[in-house]
Amino acid sequence: MSLRDLAGNNPIKPFGETDVLLFYAIVSSKLKKFLKGKELATKVLLSDANLPKLLHRGSKEEPLYVEEMKEVDEGFLSLRKAHLGEVRGKLSRTQQKIWEYFPPRKLMDFLYATNGEGADRQIDRVFIDIDRGKGMTSSQAQEVADVLVNEIIPKEKFLPTKKEPFVMWTGGSFHVYLFLKNPALNKFYIKNFQYSKQEPEATFTGCWARIIAKETGLNVVGGHEKQENQINIDPSQTPSGKLARVPLGSLHMRDADTVDGVSVPIDKKMLKKSDLVDRLRDYTPKKIIKELDSLAKLLP
Repeated sequence: MSLRDLAGNNPIKPFGETDVLLFYAIVSSKLKKFLKGKELATKVLLSDANLPKLLHRGSKEEPLYVEEMKEVDEGFLSLRKAHLGEVRGKLSRTQQKIWEYFPPRKLMDFLYATNGEGADRQIDRVFIDIDRGKGMTSSQAQEVADVLVNEIIPKEKFLPTKKEPFVMWTGGSFHVYLFLKNPALNKFYIKNFQYSKQEPEATFTGCWARIIAKETGLNVVGGHEKQENQINIDPSQTPSGKLARVPLGSLHMRDADTVDGVSVPIDKKMLKKSDLVDRLRDYTPKKIIKELDSLAKLLP
């Protein structure tokens, strides 16, 4: 039986209780190009808000890569009702590692190291979070993303990028990617994108925020310091050692027990659609699997 057949009507509860591994293994089969060479990560929110998030990532434990997710099969999944210590001897080393990254009976975000783990590794992509503060809507974030990728970035002819900007829905807002023609040292990011409150228009980030604010009439600023009634153009998760949400199938968690969205890649032309946010909010893990092949075609 294929993994898609196993998923049934509720891919994150395939055997009657919560287990996201099957769903994430299915979407991983379409993420091999996007995530090649990038360490995977997961984030579990705990029911007690006073406890820290449970983060598994390659800088803290043995790295896990998307190609290794092929070891998720029906036999492996059938053992997940037990505890790892009880069945470890029946699993390959890779399957044990996958289990540790994706513990059963937990909901979690699916992340990856944007430009690799460790400090000062070269970057091949710039990741911009359209981050909305309290009081700002997803539709307003859509408006900001639309101006950025359809009106501003195409005019920046001297940006050394090799593809059109890539846009994804996070489950609540939008991320924009620029892919570099050649890998660059981190100083390229610092010179061109790192935001400074002291010199807000010293890089693209602050300049773009000012232009978007003028065109939309929204309160748009650069950097990651989120405030109420404000949308941030935030590239700070670009450098090596930072994490980003995978662009297809990551659950978006409102709290430890509530999924309020799923990440979806989109065509940047869709940002012009007035009903886009409503359509994106309709996505569930089941719908992701149903449309997996067509959605994967939107990945760079």
